[in-house]
Amino acid sequence: MSTRNQTVHRIADSLTGLYDRNEAMRIARMVVTEREGISFSQLIADPDAETSFTGYETLERQLAAGRPVQYVIGRCEFCGLEFEVGEGVLIPRPETEELVDLVCRGNSSESRILDLCTGSGCIAVSIARRLGSYRVEAVDISEKALCYARRNAARAGVDVLFMRGDVLDGNCCGLEGEYDAIVSNPPYIPTADMAEMHVNVTGYEPHEALFVPDYNALLFYRAIADAGRRLLGEGGRLYFEIYERLGDEVCALLREKGYRDVELHRDMNSKPRMVCCRK
Repeated sequence: MSTRNQTVHRIADSLTGLYDRNEAMRIARMVVTEREGISFSQLIADPDAETSFTGYETLERQLAAGRPVQYVIGRCEFCGLEFEVGEGVLIPRPETEELVDLVCRGNSSESRILDLCTGSGCIAVSIARRLGSYRVEAVDISEKALCYARRNAARAGVDVLFMRGDVLDGNCCGLEGEYDAIVSNPPYIPTADMAEMHVNVTGYEPHEALFVPDYNALLFYRAIADAGRRLLGEGGRLYFEIYERLGDEVCALLREKGYRDVELHRDMNSKPRMVCCRK
């Protein structure tokens, strides 16, 4: 048998070349605490305790091949909540938590909010949990992603209406009525930029949730902005997460579509990451 500490270092060693040492150790600790059913503080307090889980070698091979640790352990944390994830659904990013904060600052439990391209449901579920709102609706084209989203809503104890639909269909899934806010973290990375990205993203996460054609990088922003003109009430807000290289282009598009008070917000790393505007 190996100790907790030995297992952490063995997993981290297997990730040499894929990640720097600090990231490799972080991943290794996540795996060991998850599989041993212990907290990080318990790992630090008793590193020489023997491990009880017997499948670490399989997990090491998966991680060394680039499989994201969130898929390996089947979950990730977002906005203080635990979300189930796996192949076929985009892994929530810390930057997107800032988008949730922005939406929640501008809305209340009385707001009717629509999340487009919801994926794991992390945005919709987090907003519903934080605002105590039962008027959050969410759409995704992937039935597999919606299965994760529904389970995540149930896990968080919130009531979100999830619907399957294609935001590019010209009718925004047949939605009707007036919304106070529409939020979306749509696919936005030009395909040409795929070569710059890590294998744990390009080799495992769903490309349809990440990439757009090089010749039409604003594809989803344009479609959702058009839908917003029909679905938002007067003064209703539209919120986007954006690709850091396309901030000016997204803002210009929204102004062309007649939106006002267009604001570009930077994330925790000072990168252009969010846009907010009003109908």
